[in-house]
Amino acid sequence: MLSPLSRAVSARKAVAAVSRVASRNAVRTFIAPTVSRRADFVQELYLKELKAYKPTPIKETDSVGQVSTFNAPKTPKSPEEADLTSSLKEYESMAVEVEGSEGAEAGQPAAAIEDWLVEEEEEEHAHGH
Repeated sequence: MLSPLSRAVSARKAVAAVSRVASRNAVRTFIAPTVSRRADFVQELYLKELKAYKPTPIKETDSVGQVSTFNAPKTPKSPEEADLTSSLKEYESMAVEVEGSEGAEAGQPAAAIEDWLVEEEEEEHAHGH
């Protein structure tokens, strides 16, 4: 079996290992606070800065140079109203164009107008129906 000396050495090693683990955990929690404590710290810092913030008051002259003043555009002149009377006289004096009367104007007799829709007569077939 194990001698008393080896038991003592293994016990010392076990105690040393446990103390090392315990000291790491103790140091770790001391240096880095838990997540909830860290969140509270950030929240407190944020609220403190938020309460200390004083916005600058808005002046009437703040927009000068940043925004141009609005000027309504001039109303455009309608092209139809520009020369309405002369356009109307020109329209009244125009010659009337009638389709199919091109030959009559040149002194030639008007060509006979052919009917473009020609209906074919149906042939009756006695099928016995």
